[in-house]
Amino acid sequence: MLDGEVVQLGSPQELFERPTHTFVGYFIGSPGMNVLPARIEGTSAFVSGYEILLGRSFSVVESRDAELGIRPEFSRLSSTGEGLPVTIRRVEDVGSHKVVRAEFEGTAVNAIVAEDAEIGGDVTHMQFDARAAHVYANGWIVDSDQHKLGAVGGAH
Repeated sequence: MLDGEVVQLGSPQELFERPTHTFVGYFIGSPGMNVLPARIEGTSAFVSGYEILLGRSFSVVESRDAELGIRPEFSRLSSTGEGLPVTIRRVEDVGSHKVVRAEFEGTAVNAIVAEDAEIGGDVTHMQFDARAAHVYANGWIVDSDQHKLGAVGGAH
């Protein structure tokens, strides 16, 4: 529920894997989904000028209202200089994994990494698994062009 309105019904797995609203993505999960303002152009999302490949096309997204949503479980840290430049703020060892709290241009972003992961000073970037990224417009999920074709009987 958001402001007295039901925004999504479904199993816990559905709510986690495909949140239809950014509120659901942030509310379900710990930490919640990373949500970043983005400009969507075909198969790419541009976050503050940094390109993130999506692996599928989106042709009907109003750029000024678009956001990219990606769960911390599908975010990874990098020392190669690829991805979004981040500053690591804190690492929380929660036993079975670590929660890495970082910042990208003033916005909090999180990653979940393996318990034995070494996070050195050379880790300066965060990358995302394109298969698990979601595109939102005005807070609501946007289907990819391929998903729309599949919904009416076409190929995925």
